[in-house]
Amino acid sequence: MPRVFLDVDPRTLHVPTSRRSGADPYKLQRQIAKHGTSMQGMPTIEVSRGSDGEFMINNGVTRATRVAQLKPGALVRVEVIDDLPAPVGHLPTIGDLIP
Repeated sequence: MPRVFLDVDPRTLHVPTSRRSGADPYKLQRQIAKHGTSMQGMPTIEVSRGSDGEFMINNGVTRATRVAQLKPGALVRVEVIDDLPAPVGHLPTIGDLIP
């Protein structure tokens, strides 16, 4: 599969079943303290595209949460690493999990 990069609103990204409660609060606080609102040098968030066209995060739940909380409306770069045979739209999004 060719590499596909997109800019998306992190609030729309779905969390995987292993992270239904969202970002680890300790890790999130550490990232906020270290990076604040800066996205400079932030690694690309890896996502899978479900059969419904929605994106599920494979790597980067904490980064997506930090940007969604501290920079509302900012877009993040994601890399689509695979297409899933099942829909992922039923999973909670980052926007569902933050105030």
